Amino acid sequence: MLAFLGGTGPEGRGLALRLALAGEEVIIGSRDASRAATAAQELLQAAPGARIQGAANGEAAATAQVTFLTFPYEGQRPTLESLGDALDGKVVVNVIAPMVFQRGRGASALEVEAGSAAQEAQELLPNSQVVAAFQNVSAEELQEPGTVMDGDVVVCSDHGEAKALVMDLVRKIPDLRPVDGGGLANAKYVEQITPLLVNINRIHKIHAGIRIVGV
Repeated sequence: MLAFLGGTGPEGRGLALRLALAGEEVIIGSRDASRAATAAQELLQAAPGARIQGAANGEAAATAQVTFLTFPYEGQRPTLESLGDALDGKVVVNVIAPMVFQRGRGASALEVEAGSAAQEAQELLPNSQVVAAFQNVSAEELQEPGTVMDGDVVVCSDHGEAKALVMDLVRKIPDLRPVDGGGLANAKYVEQITPLLVNINRIHKIHAGIRIVGV
């Protein structure tokens, strides 16, 4: 089972929907269990027969074998400090790209003392296997199952087996391609591409992604 903490937001809903359509059992997590249940029912309308349920974040984290962090960066530390025990020994996929928005300047990357949101998550979860992935994928397109995804997903981790597992999950979403991005220290550069894409999308009114050529 895959859990999506903060899964009622666009990125969590989109990833949960796509992976449920690929046959995975998913659980939408939220601080509000009733909100999670509502989101799950809405996703089931787009994916009849899929295995989707909702629960409070704590229950979702305790139940799933793989947990996605799909909430804004400011929620990372308090969420992981409260749920850390439930994530011990598990694969944790960090989708978070820390950024701030300023009027007239758009989005910009937020500096993280640990280096990146993913590295901070690993520090907070020393007994978990943190993998950084999906930061540059359009949440809007993920939520539209009829839209063919086009782009690469850079996957970074210091844990080889966990990285391979997440790369296999990427392959379940047509036509996304996983690209091994090396160790977790490289997640910083992947996360910082996201504000650039946000600004490009606003300028051109598109849903841009990334493609690594020559691989």
